Amino acid sequence: MVKYNSINLNLVDVENREKRLGTIIAWDGSASGLVKQSNYQARALKKGQGCGGSPKGQSCKLCELKMPFNQQTMCTQSIVACQVGNIPDAILIEHSSIGCSAIHPRFNVGYKIGLARRKKKVENIQIVSTNLLERDMVFGASEKLRQSIQDAWVRFKPKAIFISAACTTAIIGEDIVSVAKEAEEKLGIPVVPLSCEGFRSKHWSTGFDISQHGIIRQIVNKKPKKQKNLINIIALWGTDYFSEMLNPLGLKVNYLIDMATVDELAQSSEAIASATFCHTLGSYYAAALEQEYGVPDIKAPQPYGFPATDDWLRAISKVASKEKEVEEYIIKEHERVQPKIDELKKKLKGVKGFVATGSAYAHGIISVLKELGVEVNGSVVFHHDPVYDGGDERQDTLKYLVHNYGDIEHLTVSKTQQFQFYGLLRRVNPDFIIIRHNGLAPLAAKIGIPAFALGDEHLPVGYEGIIRVGEALLNVLARRKFGENLKKHVKLPYTKWWLEQEDPFILAKHPEILDEEREVMVKKEKLC
Repeated sequence: MVKYNSINLNLVDVENREKRLGTIIAWDGSASGLVKQSNYQARALKKGQGCGGSPKGQSCKLCELKMPFNQQTMCTQSIVACQVGNIPDAILIEHSSIGCSAIHPRFNVGYKIGLARRKKKVENIQIVSTNLLERDMVFGASEKLRQSIQDAWVRFKPKAIFISAACTTAIIGEDIVSVAKEAEEKLGIPVVPLSCEGFRSKHWSTGFDISQHGIIRQIVNKKPKKQKNLINIIALWGTDYFSEMLNPLGLKVNYLIDMATVDELAQSSEAIASATFCHTLGSYYAAALEQEYGVPDIKAPQPYGFPATDDWLRAISKVASKEKEVEEYIIKEHERVQPKIDELKKKLKGVKGFVATGSAYAHGIISVLKELGVEVNGSVVFHHDPVYDGGDERQDTLKYLVHNYGDIEHLTVSKTQQFQFYGLLRRVNPDFIIIRHNGLAPLAAKIGIPAFALGDEHLPVGYEGIIRVGEALLNVLARRKFGENLKKHVKLPYTKWWLEQEDPFILAKHPEILDEEREVMVKKEKLC
């Protein structure tokens, strides 16, 4: 039995992914090459140390390309806002300047859509800001936070209050932990401090861990009474396709975190198991529940494509003692969906695709595309975790992809850098892209490639998910003519020199190019 490093729930703060898991945000090569360099099994055995047992951070570190700048990104605070900010009977107080709340209209739309998908009451997102001003930055703003907590309590009567830090509050050293503890004693509800300042971690996914850490520490039922049919699904805003698979087996889905009530979050320690649609997003919560409350983390691939969905269901069946029912279900589902998939494969023959999403999620989507006969020789993931918190080799999604579906020639790690995207697409020339972070989608359209913006992240899940994706792709490919016309009339905002570069990471490998360009510009200015 492999012994993993424990998650320390005694600490208020979470160790960043780059320190805890070795997360990287820039890499270029083949999928098989990344599997080899990641060395998942060795990392799982010595998580938090070097692969050979050497001091932490040595010998086990992936070689990361160091980009000289970032064109765009998100931050951990934004992720916290779209996680705990989506709990209907809780309030998130952002202890920050108002600019940190600028993305809330977008989050509000996603929240309402998510509530509708789950057949819950549609309402506005409940996030407030302390609106830090210049005076607060000079003299401190703890009293302003205390007043905001009191106002939120009087106005909303929430079952829990979350407080998120920001770059501004971290810079001036605001003690949100003490204020939260004081308020919790006064109000008699959980008041959860979340240290999620934007510059804390180089990748936004640490925000998922921060949200989950706070919930497990202060919301989850500490003395659980097991519910024999309850299974946690750690997910985002997507449609409830999991109940379609698990209800016939006599299991009830407890969705976490988005759109879950405080009571639904609390009962997560009472479940018989935890599973997820994406190990990137869900492994911390599942691993912590297993460690603290004995709720098994399902040791299986993600449920995308035939073999992975089979393995996922069988792993759940062992925990739920539903082996016979699951085997019957698998046979029935294979027989049901295979003829439809065969028809889709005929229509998609010769089509090439490209996937641009989060890392483990991309591995699952590529599996689905391969099931449909779509060629995939290129993908960009927004970060890469060489190991997940679960640490089990059966959760090594990249290795599973390569082993079951073959290598991906160009698998790039790049944190939504639009200036690189043109080169990544040009070298594989796909017929379409599937994308999650929509800021990149317009660029693909401008060069004539139709984009499938995957707003419902659960669409590819399970056997029926293969059909859902295939039918959606036929609709996407029908728009190719529009892309071709758009390409003729749009000019990209990049220089001819950059558009001709074959290596999207040339600036990481040769940063002196930027210095040379600056010198040329200075000389031109002097001549003028």
